[in-house]
Amino acid sequence: MKSNNILISRAIRKVVITVAVSLSLTSAAFATEQTLIINVKIWDGTSKSLSKTQDVLIEGDLIKSIGKGLKVAADVEVINGGGRTLMPGLIEGHGHLQMNGTSLADIENNRNWEELAVRSAAKAKIALMSGFTSWRDAGGMGAGLKKSIDTGVVAGPRIYPAGAFIGPTGSHADFRNFTAPNETFNGPQSSGSRHGMTVTADGVDAIKAAARQNFMQGATQLKIMSSGGVASKFDPWQLDAYSAEEIRAAVEVADAYGSYVMSHAYSKKSIMRCLENGVKTIEHGFMFDGDIAKLMVEKGAYMTTNMHAFSPYLGEIEAIKSSPASARKAASAQLAFTDYIKNVNKYQPKLAFNADCVGFGDSCVKQTDHEIYLSAKFFGNHFALKSLTSVAGEMVALSGSTLNPYFKGPLGVIKAGAYADVLLVDGNPLKDITVIGGNEKWFDAPARDGIKTMRVIMKGGVIYKNTL
Repeated sequence: MKSNNILISRAIRKVVITVAVSLSLTSAAFATEQTLIINVKIWDGTSKSLSKTQDVLIEGDLIKSIGKGLKVAADVEVINGGGRTLMPGLIEGHGHLQMNGTSLADIENNRNWEELAVRSAAKAKIALMSGFTSWRDAGGMGAGLKKSIDTGVVAGPRIYPAGAFIGPTGSHADFRNFTAPNETFNGPQSSGSRHGMTVTADGVDAIKAAARQNFMQGATQLKIMSSGGVASKFDPWQLDAYSAEEIRAAVEVADAYGSYVMSHAYSKKSIMRCLENGVKTIEHGFMFDGDIAKLMVEKGAYMTTNMHAFSPYLGEIEAIKSSPASARKAASAQLAFTDYIKNVNKYQPKLAFNADCVGFGDSCVKQTDHEIYLSAKFFGNHFALKSLTSVAGEMVALSGSTLNPYFKGPLGVIKAGAYADVLLVDGNPLKDITVIGGNEKWFDAPARDGIKTMRVIMKGGVIYKNTL
């Protein structure tokens, strides 16, 4: 067997093969390619400790087997892990690739579709090179970038798009300016709406139409705005924006597609209403408590929360700093959410990672790194790592057997049959969260070019980074 490290040329060859399947290169030929990663300690996405030294055989885009003395092809490519940690690729449970301006107002007024699209492709590559091999996009984009990544046109994570945000007039999904022209009154014609990023839907029929439109555009799940927010203009965060009937309308359409609804919800009333009416994932969920925990278990529901809401740096976010109204809302929200961390530690809900960066480039890198650090600080490294991998992998699979675009195996775990989305890192992330980028600093963190301790990044058996 060959004992040389995998080179970039191999990654390029695999991408070419993937793209060229439609040009009559057989998928069977691609599936026989093997990579053997030897001499690694494995964190499998769930365990509380690393394994003993193991080898991992990858065939095509899946993990074939794990152990010692594995049967391999004669021409297998070998990576010697040198005793490093092999772990699942990270999963963003609530991100916004297309929302890449400095604020909602900036996106609405200063960015056209060309700039937003180019920036989303660049942001996707940055995410991948930070170890995020999968990404649930929580509103603001259809499936165009996802298709481009899947066919090898650009590099980025696997994407589960939610399509346009769905919310009522004046809600967290309403991007219009206060002084918008009269023809947009009571209508969805904001710039964000014209770009397919958001849609104003009041009432059952409008919600159903918007939901069906999102699925037609390639959404894998729906995102509704059932409460108010902080960064938006017209809504207090306490607002219960959608009625039970309206929430059920979105859930009914999602059920018809075999998928699910994710809902932006801050207040306890909004969270409970969503869960009682079929929503499967609560986004933010800052007023989480014992009643909500019990209902989540009963309904098989998940939650994602942006921990930077509890950071002293929160007021420095441009989307908040630039708006006195948002700054005031953020301050009142932080006072109201003081029991959240205590309750999560007590009830241990199924919580997935949520960086929620509305921004671009270095600003989102710093925010995500700080988010990883805070997750580990508040809940411990093991809980934080599961939120970044196995729990998020379960959550994205809620899109169902029909709409899940990555149906060949599970994500977020290291086991036979899972997707070969893996990271090889120096050190033990269960003890040191910085090896995957966690950073106590946020805005004052130095700019970085990748994560030096993240030595190999592989998605679907393709190497995108190898510094061994």
